[in-house]
Amino acid sequence: MNAPCRDRYALAFRLYPYVRVPAQSQPPQRHPVVIVGGGPIGMATALDLGRKGTPVLVLDDHEGVGQGSRAICFAKRTLEIADRLGAGRRMRDKGIVWNIGKVFHGPEKVFEFNLQPEDGHKNPAFINLQQPYFEKFLVEEIRAAQAEGAPIEIRGRNALNGMTTKDDYVLLDIDTPDGPYQIEADWLIACDGARSPIRDMMGLSFDGRVFEDNFLIADVHMTADFPTERWFWFEPPFKNSGQSALLHKQPDDIWRIDFQLGWDIDRAAELDPDRIRARVDAMLGEGAEYELEWTSIYTFQCRRMETFRHGHVLFAGDSAHQVSPFGARGANSGIQDAENLAWKLDLVLRGLAPDGLLDSYSTERSFAADENILNSTRATDFLTPKSEISGIFRNAVLELASDHAFARPLVNSGRLSVPCIYDGQVLNGPDNLAGPDRTRVGAPCVDAELADGFLLERLAGAFTVLSICTDAPNVHEVDGVPVHHVTLSMADDPKGMVKDRYLGSNAQAIYLLRPDQHVVARWPSATVQDISDAMRIALGKGTT
Repeated sequence: MNAPCRDRYALAFRLYPYVRVPAQSQPPQRHPVVIVGGGPIGMATALDLGRKGTPVLVLDDHEGVGQGSRAICFAKRTLEIADRLGAGRRMRDKGIVWNIGKVFHGPEKVFEFNLQPEDGHKNPAFINLQQPYFEKFLVEEIRAAQAEGAPIEIRGRNALNGMTTKDDYVLLDIDTPDGPYQIEADWLIACDGARSPIRDMMGLSFDGRVFEDNFLIADVHMTADFPTERWFWFEPPFKNSGQSALLHKQPDDIWRIDFQLGWDIDRAAELDPDRIRARVDAMLGEGAEYELEWTSIYTFQCRRMETFRHGHVLFAGDSAHQVSPFGARGANSGIQDAENLAWKLDLVLRGLAPDGLLDSYSTERSFAADENILNSTRATDFLTPKSEISGIFRNAVLELASDHAFARPLVNSGRLSVPCIYDGQVLNGPDNLAGPDRTRVGAPCVDAELADGFLLERLAGAFTVLSICTDAPNVHEVDGVPVHHVTLSMADDPKGMVKDRYLGSNAQAIYLLRPDQHVVARWPSATVQDISDAMRIALGKGTT
């Protein structure tokens, strides 16, 4: 990381000002968990661990959140996780809710789609919210958790300058405005971004594909009558707008515009405000009144580390994997990394699960990263055809899609983020219920409206036995790990959503759920032994 006295970016919010701590003049102190990087992934991981009672220290080389929208599209699953962490309401209250997207080819609308056509979900398919707000809300929730006794500490302007990996801990060299000091970490979580200094310090590879194209982001402040939808243009009709363009509304009358610039560009020239305004004028029309708030140029990359665990160092978010921004897969998949990792690391630190449980973090989230990279790569290839025949195919699909529904699934303007289903993964237990496919083993729980709220509100961040129209056996702990119980009857399901989403044609069911709300196992009925055996599988202990 850069020396903390030289900021790499201007701050949107100063959230954790530098304060000298006694540890800076003491021998290296040991911490159970140290997180490097105060972005949304680092803060979400810290909040989740701290609320479970695991002490965690966050180090960031700045004192808060950088300016610029960056990640703006937060998916339903991220909002569900944020609800569990306590920040969901603030995100929804501030964010711009949208479910509708429209696709254009030139000036003509090809078709539109609804990402959440069914009712019975607490959260919308997506909200648009500038990344700085998301980070701010997470830090505010950390402050609330600290006031309640959660063992979370944040140190701003603490830059990691070196590290030494030991057999069972990591020694960290930290630089501050008052000079260097050292600390020790039983576990180090690298949330330090796509250019991860920790990855470089460890000499680890980050393999994949860099796409030969550049995209201009412009955050524009204006009052406009555009609807709250995602608008995407192939071959847009605006002058000098490239092969594609994208328009999103954000809070505070900020609109996000993306223009595809091509590969061989002069980046400095393209970032000239007059040149950017010419492009925006062409889109919005001459005489449009607006102000440029923030601009940047990015290049598509789809890359990941071979494994996300290296001894006592764990990688999450962009430090572990990177995808193109079309499809909103970066931050959303990173939040799922945090959710997957926190409960596993907490149980390992408590001695309630073997160290090998953390290997499943790498295998499951690598599986998810491969899915995201595949979708992101396909989207990029559709956006920017690499050959004449590919371009002919792309344009033929767009022409067909305007009149024929069968062609619309082939249109790829960025397959939008959905949570990964951990099919075939090592922590999965038996699937003995011929139930709905969407709630099969490995899937995240699907929300459903109940008589008095929503299903996901009932699920604690713990192993949970969900019993539907039957009674579950009396299992309150397995090998020292608590088990939460939720029992639902038909009276709880007046609209039949639980039946549709969890029972299907079955009269009853029992589901075992992980702390991250993924399904471990399901049965028409289950014994104490069934639940205990499935729990041990999910704890990384295998079958007994």
